[in-house]
Amino acid sequence: MNVLNLLFTKDGLIYQIARNKKVLEEKSYFVTEETPEGFLTDKLDEILIKQRFDEVQIISALNHFTLMPEGFEDHDSGYDLIAFNAPVDKLSEELMLSINKKFKIQFYYTFPKDFYKKIKELAIPAHFNFSGEKFLNSLHHKGRKEIHINLYHNQCEFFAIDNQKVILYNNLDVNSEVDFLYFIMFTLSKIGFGINETYFFAYGETTENETFISELQKFVKSLKIVFDNLPNKNFILN
Repeated sequence: MNVLNLLFTKDGLIYQIARNKKVLEEKSYFVTEETPEGFLTDKLDEILIKQRFDEVQIISALNHFTLMPEGFEDHDSGYDLIAFNAPVDKLSEELMLSINKKFKIQFYYTFPKDFYKKIKELAIPAHFNFSGEKFLNSLHHKGRKEIHINLYHNQCEFFAIDNQKVILYNNLDVNSEVDFLYFIMFTLSKIGFGINETYFFAYGETTENETFISELQKFVKSLKIVFDNLPNKNFILN
């Protein structure tokens, strides 16, 4: 079975083509000051017609989201809840829902409607998910104070977890690795996680963000690199 995996980030699109769980092709596209308008839209069009796919898996790491307890059913308020964190355009954004039963929480998030329509027009099974939900579902928590950080290109998401409970989740768009460090250390001070009692875990583009990793190691007592993205191996897509 040929599966297309798509990961949408702040300024990028990563795709994998897999057959029977073996990755045959993987490539990333990122917007820069030189890329033309509609660059990612054009690249998505090219990817979708590469071949006949049996299924497509879509992960959104775009930071238009909100976090609610499992069982919250006022879906009509999803857009308004997200709007507390980021500007929302109902005409151009599709409202989506991802539920994490492991930690009993759910994510409302939006996904660009033009991308959504292009994917649905393939008329094959399409499974949408939010990166935070998949990230959370991949974690192995030991019932202590933990910070789990998933690094992207100019972006990171992280969970603060204590005793099987999500204390905080955030998804940051920043251009500086120092900013990553500032936001995470600021978060610790606000939620009462002491440096010496908190265990840190890093995933994703850890090599690309080596400055952040090395600076974090100067401050914290315990830091483990759990997953480092390599060619044809992407933490969120695999």
